[in-house]
Amino acid sequence: MFVLSFGDMLLRVGVAMLCGGLIGIDRGRKRRPAGFRTYMIVCVGAAMTMILGTYLSVMLTGPWSAVIPADYARTDVSRFGAQVINGIGFLGAGTIIVTGRQQVKGMTTAAGLWASACMGLCIGAGFYTAALICCGFILFTIIVFSRLERLILSHSRNVNIYVEFEHTDDISYIIEKIKSHQVRIFDVELTKAKYSETHYPNAIFSLKLPKKTSHTVVMTAIAEIESVRSIEEL
Repeated sequence: MFVLSFGDMLLRVGVAMLCGGLIGIDRGRKRRPAGFRTYMIVCVGAAMTMILGTYLSVMLTGPWSAVIPADYARTDVSRFGAQVINGIGFLGAGTIIVTGRQQVKGMTTAAGLWASACMGLCIGAGFYTAALICCGFILFTIIVFSRLERLILSHSRNVNIYVEFEHTDDISYIIEKIKSHQVRIFDVELTKAKYSETHYPNAIFSLKLPKKTSHTVVMTAIAEIESVRSIEEL
């Protein structure tokens, strides 16, 4: 079919999904905002736009050339699509929020929205095969790989823990308790009571756990401190 066969398109989108997923796994294990599925969806959407560009180029010089005037054929018809891809970024940015606990949410939603816009461009150009292939890959990523992403996070050595405690001075006891389990502390973000969501001071600890230490063990140890009022893994 034209320049790209069904198998060729399937291969290109599949490789894009694989490469994006490999980078996303590393980001997810390190607890970065954009994780496994987000990278996969964005990479698949980008691959789809390049396939669409190839399709439009071939159609303009081939089947469509008989019905399109010569002056129109020299026009870059993809410029409208480029504006859609750029413009949808503003809409996607509106779905991304940063919570009071410094969690970034909505990245996968924004990526899915952008990829959906790319699919709409393919459908509008009449390139249904590419749109259906990418739709299948994106649905597979969102539905099936959500379980794999949770599994990766549960076995990650990097963890962010949100802790509320009674007094600011208590943070030294918490740090001492964490280090007693040979846990490495990368960063501590302290928020005083008057700026926090609750009347208690709180902190977010970025930790790297030893191989034989589970998330539960560290969180239980912190929860046993009398001054700790709340604890949550982010």
